[in-house]
Amino acid sequence: MDTDLNSEPITWVARTTRELTARTNPVQGTRQQGNHMPIHWYPGHMNKASHEMKSVLKDVDLVIELLDARLPFSSQNPTIKELSTTKPCIKVLSKSDLADPALTRDWQVHFEQEESVKTLATNLDIKHKAESVLHLCQKLSPKTLRSTRTMIAMITGIPNVGKSTLINALAGRKVAKTGNEPAITKGQQRIKINEEVTLLDTPGILWPKIHNENSGYRLAISGAIKDTAMNVEDVAFYLSGYLLKQYPESVNQLLDTKTLPNNDLALLEALGRKRGCLRRGGQVDLEKVSSVLVNEFRTGKLGRISLETPSMIPAEEAQVEQLKEEKQRRDELRKAKRKKK
Repeated sequence: MDTDLNSEPITWVARTTRELTARTNPVQGTRQQGNHMPIHWYPGHMNKASHEMKSVLKDVDLVIELLDARLPFSSQNPTIKELSTTKPCIKVLSKSDLADPALTRDWQVHFEQEESVKTLATNLDIKHKAESVLHLCQKLSPKTLRSTRTMIAMITGIPNVGKSTLINALAGRKVAKTGNEPAITKGQQRIKINEEVTLLDTPGILWPKIHNENSGYRLAISGAIKDTAMNVEDVAFYLSGYLLKQYPESVNQLLDTKTLPNNDLALLEALGRKRGCLRRGGQVDLEKVSSVLVNEFRTGKLGRISLETPSMIPAEEAQVEQLKEEKQRRDELRKAKRKKK
């Protein structure tokens, strides 16, 4: 994983609508892979916040990381994972009321294989869940500081995962601004919860390189990346294909049919006709229906759906490593050719 936060914009492979419509039979064709599409959204405050997080992490006693329960792996911050290996960690699976409950339990078991990690699934609207977080903080805190000083717990998470909502619940008052748009919190702040715990709040941050293209799509589907930084049609095609494979019953319910569409484009066209997302001449407006599908996923109207499972990740990570090795070989070959000249 690259750690240079000033490198390049978030990037993953995506297909443009023009390529899709040109290369795909509307009913039976198969999409072909297009070119890389850069996601131009890595605000300056995220770069600054990442550096600040690294500098203070050594003084933190415990990390509270909020993950989106629908994409727990993809919503993990690699910086936190790399730098906090020796710190106790509470992983709060937020928005669990929107996620597949069976898969949420699988992820909790997966994470808690590490001795220093505890998990909690919540929708952040229930007050006793906030109390459970404080209880876990006290349980995981190093014994040497329990009677000597206040514990410092860093709270972190990707944008739009409910971090500020949890902070307000923990504090019992409104101390953090909340909203549905990513990047509301802009800087660090310390919040005294009680005599035993002080929270170090950090801005919701992403990372400048997402090597796993599946993670990139999942983050975009969830709303962690601003909609203006991506092509919503590309994201909807990815979501459509995933739903057809993993949640066919949800597709049948969405379209009110017992016959599954043949592919992702057919799904979007069927949904567009059903919802009246049409252009002149009766042609489906792909941009409009794509927004409908993505928004209905985000609000839970498609049902309780998770976008990844623990069993998916090893193969995806292996593919990422393979692509890195291939890129390294290409770079070395280019350098060798330049030297010969």
